[in-house]
Amino acid sequence: MIYSRISGTGSYLPERILTNLELEKMVDTTDEWIRSRTGIERRHIAAEGETTVDLAERAARRALEAAGMAPEDVDFIAFGTTTPDLVFPNCAVLLQRRLGCFGGPAFSVETACAGFMYALSIADKYVRCGESKRALVIGAETLSRITDWNDRGTAVLFADGAGAVVLEPSEAPGVLSTHLHADGRYHEMLYCASGVSKGFASKLAIIMAGKEVFKIAVTKLGAVVDETLAANGLERSAIDWLVPHQANIRIVQATASKLDLPLERVIVTVQDHGNTSAASVPLALDVGVRDGRIKRGELLLLEAFGGGFTWGSALVRY
Repeated sequence: MIYSRISGTGSYLPERILTNLELEKMVDTTDEWIRSRTGIERRHIAAEGETTVDLAERAARRALEAAGMAPEDVDFIAFGTTTPDLVFPNCAVLLQRRLGCFGGPAFSVETACAGFMYALSIADKYVRCGESKRALVIGAETLSRITDWNDRGTAVLFADGAGAVVLEPSEAPGVLSTHLHADGRYHEMLYCASGVSKGFASKLAIIMAGKEVFKIAVTKLGAVVDETLAANGLERSAIDWLVPHQANIRIVQATASKLDLPLERVIVTVQDHGNTSAASVPLALDVGVRDGRIKRGELLLLEAFGGGFTWGSALVRY
């Protein structure tokens, strides 16, 4: 049996850092309020003219370097994002041109913060069935472009960044299972109310009912944790590391509690870059790999929850 295995990880954050103290001068908030409710201390903001694909390219090249692979060797790209450079071509095609790996499938997945989980699930299946030998999976966002900087409920949360992984075939288990879900009944709790066919509003911004989103996110992520463990016949104690969507420290803590994992066994990066949507899981994964906490052979649970609502998980033997 052929599995897909993560052979390289990479990430990139824009140079510009926006601190909580700076936000105090922009909206009615305080550093203490932001830290206590979200865990965020700073976030990165793309420079003028710096696009989602710009960030993704840097993360992708770092992941390819870690995998010991030339960019032109990539034969499949799945790209999770909510903030594409253009209406079309999609971000994966734009990235493909920059990398010089022409001919293979290249497409974007728009499932908000769960975008990387959806992209990873699709890429895993392409590798397993033999359609891809070297797959690149991206999560990248420039959420600052759709953030209302006068809304303290969202301005303190969202930011920019990119993360990437390379998948290759392996006889040893790598990605063990993926689990994806969506429920459109909740779409008005977290959305952006503009679009091509509906028309663009004068102010393109994220709208969120924070308390309601928090409650449902905790419930759905708890359920997908149970689903993932049951599908693989595992107890909670089998998980070495939780690599969660970095939306809010309280959601991360709730998911860790579900697994009976101390925070020391959770990759937490939200304090450094805020909620980067589809980028946050691969960003956190890359941090954990590069600082030496995550080691080969360890069992990881990746999960994310986003607008739509969409959510998903992956069990990965790194």
